[in-house]
Amino acid sequence: MGEGGAGEALDTLLRRGAERIAAGRGCDRGEALFEARLLAGFVTGLDTTALMLQGDRPLDADTREAVDRLFDRRAAGEPVAYLVGERGFWRYRFQTAPGVLIPRPDTEVLVEWALERLPERTAPCVLDLGTGTGAIGLSIAAERPAACVHAVDRSETATRLAARNRAFLAEQGASVGMGIWQGDWLSAVAPESVDLIVSNPPYIDADDPHLRLGDVRHEPVEALVAADAGLADYRRIVEQASSVLRPGGWLLFEHGFEQADAVAALLDQAGFEAIETRRDLGKQPRVTGGRRPG
Repeated sequence: MGEGGAGEALDTLLRRGAERIAAGRGCDRGEALFEARLLAGFVTGLDTTALMLQGDRPLDADTREAVDRLFDRRAAGEPVAYLVGERGFWRYRFQTAPGVLIPRPDTEVLVEWALERLPERTAPCVLDLGTGTGAIGLSIAAERPAACVHAVDRSETATRLAARNRAFLAEQGASVGMGIWQGDWLSAVAPESVDLIVSNPPYIDADDPHLRLGDVRHEPVEALVAADAGLADYRRIVEQASSVLRPGGWLLFEHGFEQADAVAALLDQAGFEAIETRRDLGKQPRVTGGRRPG
């Protein structure tokens, strides 16, 4: 807990908090100050501009202690998205919670590509496999209201959160009717009934050292780790998708930056065509997809 006194000014609190976060996480002070402002804004209700303009504002003891607690938890490594309970993705905000993977900006590349494959005036059937918060499927459904979008996840925690986010988007002015189901990938989907499948499945090898770093340490291992060097779920989905997709339908995957060739090979072996890989915001190969012949 911080050492500030009663009536401590907001700027002083932010400066101390940024120092603690930087020391705890090993990040630079600029990143730590950005996170300190997010956490302080969550407690006080002030946006970034107001936090800067009201830097000399004294805080009452209860507010200061609440902010300090969040600073300590972030310094210990808890993700900001879990601490404030939401994360921005695409054009919306999505609720987040421990036990469900946090949406990341690089995944927006998957949404962009999916939208390219979905004409605005038709009613295609879309599946989001391993939906987590629902961010991918709900973003697609919001942009293509004529599409019939369904989301599947093995986790009951995830499907409940996705349902909450469906309502949360309605509060933001994007009323979507995405169906949400708890299940095992494509096992219950009828043959040749789907036009597009998008998926960000578990893809990290259990021995990957990144699992012990940063926010990932606090995220659910079942949403991160897969057998067969991270490729096990890709194999299952590709095998099942070959019969579920309509002729000409697309399968698009997010994957680790070193897995593009392996995922492309799985699609090729299953007979998919027009296989392509796209890069994320950091110019790393991040999304690979292909089309079922027809």
